[in-house]
Amino acid sequence: MKHLIFGGDGFLGKELTKKLIAKGERVVVYDLKKTEECENYKSDLVTYVQMDVTKVEDFEKVDIQPEDVPYHFAARLLVPIMPRGERKEYFWTALYDGTKNVLEFLERNNCKRMIYYTTDMVYGHTVHHPRFEDHPRAPLGPYGDAKLETEFLCENFREKGFNISIFRPRLIIGPGRLGILEKLFKLIDANLPVPTIGNGKNYYQFISVSDCANAVICAVEKGIPNEAFNLGSLNPPTVNDLLKKLIKHANSKSFLIPTPAGLVKFTLDMFDRVGKPIMDPEQYLIADETCVLDVSKGERLLGWVPQDTDEDMLIAAYKTYREGLEKA
Repeated sequence: MKHLIFGGDGFLGKELTKKLIAKGERVVVYDLKKTEECENYKSDLVTYVQMDVTKVEDFEKVDIQPEDVPYHFAARLLVPIMPRGERKEYFWTALYDGTKNVLEFLERNNCKRMIYYTTDMVYGHTVHHPRFEDHPRAPLGPYGDAKLETEFLCENFREKGFNISIFRPRLIIGPGRLGILEKLFKLIDANLPVPTIGNGKNYYQFISVSDCANAVICAVEKGIPNEAFNLGSLNPPTVNDLLKKLIKHANSKSFLIPTPAGLVKFTLDMFDRVGKPIMDPEQYLIADETCVLDVSKGERLLGWVPQDTDEDMLIAAYKTYREGLEKA
């Protein structure tokens, strides 16, 4: 048995590969690119194959047996922000077409199981708190829309006898990944005011890349249940508490400034409409909401419990940011 990771050179794929190597497992990484300096590739247990999941012909490069474990992480992210008119095609091709190609390939090769990552953005606005896995799914943009359609694809393939575990994470962070956080870190380093969208009293939840990798390992050990699982931290703090701890850690003179959420969203929408996006609408439309995922299902069915706190995750990401500046 081997582990096949589509999108395996990405943030989550690298972390999962590292953990699987530590367990003595064989891993094949399928991705558009290879990070040459990544330590994983120095292991005899890891093979890299260049491929694009959006190209059906590239699947001829994939060596698979029915007993192998496929993971589908290949995706496009909200960062960098795409122009408004290009988003639908940009996300649909990579997310929907790519997922459809993976599932059809697995079906042709009689490997009827898969670990798949979507996003909590399939939920859209918070309808009830906390969000359980049966929370209404009503995405707020093309990224969430494409991810939701891939969930429907997975549900259709389950009817064909597939076992597919779907994971819906909050914002995945950890050493080596900054994304939208880089703008926050720059403000804090410059001792500038840090605006919050709204009063900052809403709760904010991350999930660490390490906890994400542990969750899928637990799912494989449990036989890849045909279920959807939320992934997030336990006991998330308010936005104000989270940012104040980071500012204190950085010995910064920055301070928080609450802003009228409605006005800020209107302004961001105007920038987006004129082709100068600052944030993706799917991010700022819920920025003042409490979007906390209940993760108890993962503990009940998988034996998985998140280990990292939101404060520790944010500080670890900040430390990585500082290390990068020092090396530059």
